[in-house]
Amino acid sequence: MKFFVLTLALLSTSGIFAQSRRAVPQNTAAPVSDTSVKQMFDEANGYNKVKFAEYEAKKIKYNEALRLQTEREQKQLAAKYAAVAGARTNLNTEDVYYLALLHWISENLDRTNEAMLRYLGMPGPAADKSQTARSIVAVIAAKQRRFDNAKTAIAEYSKNTPVKLSDRARMEGELAKAYFAEKKFADAAVHAAEAYQAAKTVLLDSGITQRGLDETLDTGMQLFESHRSAGNTKDADAALEDMRKTAAAIGSPSLFAYAADKLIAYMIDSGRKPMAMETYLSTLIQASKEMPTKPTQDSAIRLLKKREKQFKLLGESAPELISVDQWFPGKMQTLQSLRGKVVLLDFWATWCGPCFDAFPSLAEWHRDHEADGLVILGITRYYGHSSGVPMNNPDEIAFLKSFKIKHNLPYDFVVAKDQLSQQLYAATGLPTAVLIDRKGVIRYIESGTNPTRIEEMRQVMLRLLAEK
Repeated sequence: MKFFVLTLALLSTSGIFAQSRRAVPQNTAAPVSDTSVKQMFDEANGYNKVKFAEYEAKKIKYNEALRLQTEREQKQLAAKYAAVAGARTNLNTEDVYYLALLHWISENLDRTNEAMLRYLGMPGPAADKSQTARSIVAVIAAKQRRFDNAKTAIAEYSKNTPVKLSDRARMEGELAKAYFAEKKFADAAVHAAEAYQAAKTVLLDSGITQRGLDETLDTGMQLFESHRSAGNTKDADAALEDMRKTAAAIGSPSLFAYAADKLIAYMIDSGRKPMAMETYLSTLIQASKEMPTKPTQDSAIRLLKKREKQFKLLGESAPELISVDQWFPGKMQTLQSLRGKVVLLDFWATWCGPCFDAFPSLAEWHRDHEADGLVILGITRYYGHSSGVPMNNPDEIAFLKSFKIKHNLPYDFVVAKDQLSQQLYAATGLPTAVLIDRKGVIRYIESGTNPTRIEEMRQVMLRLLAEK
């Protein structure tokens, strides 16, 4: 069950800004000779949309693995077409632009940068395409930590037309992330503020769109994280408060609740729990006054009330698990005995589809950080059935052991007799993740899963592992 529907995917309307890992061509067989470079780009750029329409028609259920597989196929197709187009000797100005975009989709940053600079130096480049080229050059420079080049590209973009605030948000946001990665938090905050202001202006002018919400959330959270990491508590609070007010102005209950939620959790994590709980209560009142309609007011309040018990748990000593019947393959322990470790409790069930999305990350974190003091416990309970087939307790344990092997999950499973541990941790919605620090204090608790949530959990986990 997902708590919020917002994502942080930075996608342009054409899809050309989706970037993660470089792909290599699997098959460089040339398409028909009359296929233009633009046609190749259009096919590669629209690949995901076409494939997911096919999945829907065939009633293939969406999952994270399917998404990743489809994205890999898209990158490989783009890399294949880029190799075909790049081998041609008669490329005109427009061809070079679309060749650059093929490299961009395939995530070959060096070739993208090279082709975009080549395009800008050719005769007759279109003004709008030139601006896209400059923005991508700036983003690549930021990704590669070439800070001066990135700032120069942004300045060059600003001197030309048309200027799009969405491009400004993307360029400044990428530069903020680059400075943040280098732990230059003051510089990160400067560029994050520019990115957030641009994204917020687009959102306020255009109204609610998924892209606008995503970019405002992404840049707003980058601004918050930059101030928090720099130790600027007041500015960090202000960033989240401004995001909440922006959400109220456009009538987005999900963004309103998200911003308020992060502010309350941050106050607790920074030792201000009484103020945090007062803020929680006052935010419920603000929702009823500031959200524009009764349905949006009710939705924001409902989202926040779902978190009340979890807010109360944050910053408190982790209660012991109760009604535990089986613990394997390790020996049964107490949370008290695990003091000095960072403990991640993953409440899940075999019938919970979203629970599966976190498995690869959990397995990876166990392998990479067990030696650093990370303990992951997959907590489930007896349900008396599997896939509609009735099971007694011994059969269910046998099934869970085979499930563990099948899905290559190296951490311990904890099986409870009933729901009492779930209720204790407000984990009635699955999956729910709880992070407990080395002193036994609950520092993170969230229900639901998506790529953003998993990355957020990873960052908190790394921060707790760094604490001594």
